[in-house]
Amino acid sequence: MSTKKIVLIASAALAFVILVCTSAFFYLKSERNSRQVPIIITENERRIYSPPVPERLDFCGERVPLEDFDVYERIDREFLVNTYWHSAMLLYIKRANRWFPVIDPIIRKNGIPDDFKYMAVAESGLSNSISTEGATGFWQFMAPAAKKYGLEINSEIDERYNVQKSTQAACDYLKEAYIKFKTWTLTAASYNNGMNGIESQIGRQRTKNYYNMFLNEETYRFISRIVTIKEIMKDPHKYGFYFSKNDLYPPFDTYEVKINSPVNDFSVFAKEHKVNYKILKIFNPWLRDSSLRDKGRRTYIIQLPKAGEVKFEAD
Repeated sequence: MSTKKIVLIASAALAFVILVCTSAFFYLKSERNSRQVPIIITENERRIYSPPVPERLDFCGERVPLEDFDVYERIDREFLVNTYWHSAMLLYIKRANRWFPVIDPIIRKNGIPDDFKYMAVAESGLSNSISTEGATGFWQFMAPAAKKYGLEINSEIDERYNVQKSTQAACDYLKEAYIKFKTWTLTAASYNNGMNGIESQIGRQRTKNYYNMFLNEETYRFISRIVTIKEIMKDPHKYGFYFSKNDLYPPFDTYEVKINSPVNDFSVFAKEHKVNYKILKIFNPWLRDSSLRDKGRRTYIIQLPKAGEVKFEAD
């Protein structure tokens, strides 16, 4: 056999070997990529747990029937929502440190159970918010109800934004509703659905037990939301909320200025009392204009921070 033929045969054999090896390589690679790769769990793995629902819950001393599957699942839903909506719950806890000392003495003086301060959290998050329907302030009063319970509302004044006065108005409502319904649970439900609304459902469904009623979604969740917020705020560590005392918003130490005559310019009024217009409005959000005509010569109480209580930039 000639040398030339030997070289050709060797070259063909080498090419065949290379082709076989290359095909095998890509086949094995394809097979490896097609298989599921096992997930390696690291120490930093994030795990989501269902928050614990206590074996016993109550609202104003009235037992929550957790043996009812529907009631249990409503409560469970609110624990999930309020535990894992971290930013909102932390804000509630921070604000409560400032505002519960204002709310507590008023509801206590009126003989209203302590649990109702958590209703203000459920209603507004302890902020002067406005709902899409126009309910306003910490206690989310609609204008007609607010006026019925003694709050002034006009172009210059809206006392739904006054925490002290709106808390008193809420207490007046709750006392009236409790006389009608005889339970604090139905009283709270009526705050959301109206006394007439709850009375109508009592007649339609032939029950005076809130937990046995079929109601609209908002009222359905209302008591569960209050109860859940109370449990989390009373034992925040149990539900994963950790903070230091310095993280909480401090209460304000204020003094009162009584006015019973017109104020032409509240920016001038503020400077006369060693604060600026912004501070005046933050401490008195119920003042809705930059002046006050006060045609009826009513007496109003302005709250202002004591000297050194808050810091602000000088003009």
